[in-house]
Formats: sequence, structure tokens, C-alpha cells
Amino acid sequence: MLSLHSARQRARAPGQPPRIGLAVAGGGPIGGMYELGALRALDEAIEGLDLTRLDGYVGVSSGAFLAAGLANRIDTAEMCRIFITGDSADVQFRPETFLRPAIFEYARRAARLPRLAATWWQELLFSRNESRWSDLLMHFGALVPTGLFDNAQVERFLQDVFTRRGRSNDFRDLDTELCVVAVDLDSGEAVKFGTEGWDGVPISVAVQASAALPGLYPPVEIGGRHFVDGALRRTMHASVLLDRDVDLMIGLNPLVPFTQDDSGRPVSHERSLAAGGLPAVLSQTFRTLLQSRMQVGLARYAQQYPNIDQLIFEPNAGDAELFFTNAFSFSARRRICEIAWRNTMADLRRRAEELAPVLDAHGLSLRMAVVGDENRSLLDGLAPPPRDNDATARLRRALDDIEHRPPPARRAPRARRSAP
Repeated sequence: MLSLHSARQRARAPGQPPRIGLAVAGGGPIGGMYELGALRALDEAIEGLDLTRLDGYVGVSSGAFLAAGLANRIDTAEMCRIFITGDSADVQFRPETFLRPAIFEYARRAARLPRLAATWWQELLFSRNESRWSDLLMHFGALVPTGLFDNAQVERFLQDVFTRRGRSNDFRDLDTELCVVAVDLDSGEAVKFGTEGWDGVPISVAVQASAALPGLYPPVEIGGRHFVDGALRRTMHASVLLDRDVDLMIGLNPLVPFTQDDSGRPVSHERSLAAGGLPAVLSQTFRTLLQSRMQVGLARYAQQYPNIDQLIFEPNAGDAELFFTNAFSFSARRRICEIAWRNTMADLRRRAEELAPVLDAHGLSLRMAVVGDENRSLLDGLAPPPRDNDATARLRRALDDIEHRPPPARRAPRARRSAP
């Protein structure tokens, strides 16, 4: 589903190259795989769009992985090799890295049991019946781990990826602007890593903090403050890019509520989401909250930034397979990525005429031979992986930099002195 806001009046000066930004929301592992499929479709379908050389990126939660990768020049083809086909010569992805139990967190919480038990028994014996058994939850709630899985392994994985082959784990060394958003747990403040004052935090740590979904991963401590998933404040944080005067903003949001029957007729109990139990109800509730907040934000952006073209790609509301797939499962990643690729291609194909003038204003165009091929699949355009080592990868990156370097400005010719 494509939401398109066309600029009322484009403010870019003639001859000035367009500034394009990418905002990628969160959505757990499945949401990230959906976004990867959508990004791969855009990469193949739009002539002139280089997703690794945009003017700004903002990533939230699982979207921060993709944004940080693109800002480090890991293109969508290589990401597909890493996460989908598994034949990357650069990065070896293992799902168990992201799903290792937080043993140290469990042990640290359990070590507090004797002291909490002694305190509770003391209150129970000497408080003259003022203490209630209902207080048990308050006393022993501190024993419950803040996360099931250890996200320290996630940070180590990213640190390894971003410190090889000419890439960087430092925001300040990137050739573009990258912003990774997390939320301070104690204040509720959204912190934008990569911006002034927060650009000294390693990218891998910032992504770890942005993806620390409460209950799944423990909060990440940075500078004495504890950070959790950036989606708690906003879904996409697209205003980070819009405030930087981009000309075109591309956004991806993988979480929308499921619509089982759009006819308006009542749905039987057997086919209702309630029949799916608590997981289905919570998933629909969470998605509905995010979607309503997203729609409010987009309506505000259209009014606040009327001269910026905005393209937002989301799943179709009736994608039952996407909705009923475990949001934290890695086994379905190829199927979800393919669904996203096909949905995005269908959106581009269906609204090609409407998109043409918007893309043309930024020097872009649709590759109709790709967009119009309904038999094409996600992996059809995936070339064999380059067999590079670290040295050749750095050389290829340097040559690519030279190729994309703008030509030097021509100096005005000096006036000749006339002979006396």
C-alpha cells in the first residue's frame, strides 16, 4: 500500500541535485525482512535511485539495522545474500545470534531473591496486617528479567560488520547523515544517535539500543542512561529527515492492522481474530496503535512540509500470512521478503502514471520492463556474490567513491595582462 504526498511547490534551485532521504520504521525480525523486500524492489524498479548514496537515513528498531547498513554502503543485493540466500562472502548470518537467552540477566535478577524475600517477610510480620498478599507482585516484580534474549550478541555482530571492508562504526566517519532513534527509559525522551552530542556513540551500540524491545531485549546502558526501542515514541521519526530540507522522503512501515473482511459484515467467531487468543489480540492492538499514530503523523507532515514529496510504503491490510507469522521468527524471512517485494512492485505498477512526474522531478524514473514483469521474483535480479577479500573490497569501494565524486568546479579564466 503506497501513500503518496506530492509537493505543492518544489523549492530546489535549477541545476541543484535532489536531496533524498530514507526513513525505516521497526517491526521485529519479520518487519525488518518485509522492509528489506520493499527496499530491494525499489532498488530494482527505480532508475537513478542508489539507496546506498542517499542524503540522509533514519532508522528505528529493526529498521535501524537496514538504515545503518545502507549508510555503510551495504546494498540491498548484499543484504539479501546475508539474510535470505545465505551465500554472502562477507557476512555469515546466524539467527541464533539474535535469540540467545540472557543468562546473565536471569542470574543477576535471581541473586536479588534472598534480600527481597527477607524484606517482604519483615513487612508481613511487623506491619500489623497492613501488608497484603497483593503486594507480593510489587515486591518480587524486580525478579522478572527485563528481556528474554541477550542483545550484547547483536551489538558484537554489528560491530564486526561495520569495522571491516572500509565500513565504519562511527557516525562521524560516514559520507552521509545517519540517525538511529532510541528512547530513554527513565525520561521517555527520544534520543537521536548520530546527531550533535550523540554522534560519539558507536553505530552498533545505537542500533542495539534502538532495537531493545521491552520484554524481548533488556535496556541498553549508554552513559549511565538506559535506552529501549525507539518506536515507543514515534513509528518512523520521519521528521528527522524532513527538518533537514530533503526534496524527496521515502518511508517504510511494516506494521499495519489486519483487515479480515472489508465488506463491513460481521465475522464469525471461528474466523475472528479473537479466536487466535491473546497473541492475535495483542498483535492487532499494537498494530492499530502504531498505524493510527502513523496516519496522524503523515497528515501533519503533509501540512508542515508541503514542499517535500513523500512516498510511504506499507503492507496490504489483508496480508494474512504476514499478520499470522510470528513477528520474531527468522524461519519465514524469505517468504516475507518475497511478499514485500511483490507488494511494492504491484504498488509501483498500479500507480505508475501518478508516480512518473514525482520521480521525474528528482531525476528518477520507473524501469517499466522490471515493474511490468509480473512473473519476476525477488531473486531474479540477484547477481552472484562478488568474491572479495578485505583488501579488494576496500579497493572496489575506493574506486566507487572516485566514480561518484562530483567533478571539480571550473575556475574562471584569468584575465591576460596587456603588454605595455
